[in-house]
Amino acid sequence: MNSEIAIIATTLGFYALAVASPGPNFALISRLALSGARRAAIGATLGLALSATFYAILTITGLSIALTRVGWLASLVQIAGGCYLVYLGVKAWLGAKHTLSPEFGGAAQDTLIKGLRTGVIVNLSNPKVITFFLSLYAVTVPIGVSLWTKLTLLTGGFLLEVLWYGLVIVILFTPPARAVYDRAGQWIERLVGTALALFGLRLISEKL
Repeated sequence: MNSEIAIIATTLGFYALAVASPGPNFALISRLALSGARRAAIGATLGLALSATFYAILTITGLSIALTRVGWLASLVQIAGGCYLVYLGVKAWLGAKHTLSPEFGGAAQDTLIKGLRTGVIVNLSNPKVITFFLSLYAVTVPIGVSLWTKLTLLTGGFLLEVLWYGLVIVILFTPPARAVYDRAGQWIERLVGTALALFGLRLISEKL
């Protein structure tokens, strides 16, 4: 029992470090939160957490190995994901002069479902997530761990995603953060849009 608790603590510790590191997911949530799309930001957080958990399930059951061995499929998914990130980046640039970009502009567009869809697409279209889980579990989770340990890891990973990005949303909705966005919203949109596009271009270039 004690050894499995140590496995859970170690694995989730590394997971927390990975979730908190800057990347396209952080850029996406930051952009939505700063632009005022609260419901879309919450939806995107759930989408990121659900898709990450899906990849974690594939990895912990061994199914992800089969997927990574189909080289052309992994390449296709990565290129498609890169294109989508570039699309989001361009949308941010085009909508930089507005409080909300056309992608999430206005109350009608600031929906939980729209954010959920975006979060799922961004994470599922990045096969590097599978590579992360393969590397993490290979190092920290020995073969033959109990079912409750696997379920705890899956639940803990989901909660880490939700708690971290939820914290980001809360912080970026504070009056000081909103005041900064009101003063420099155009440049923030362009900065985040550039980051998203660069992440996408890097994904594409790795497979071309």
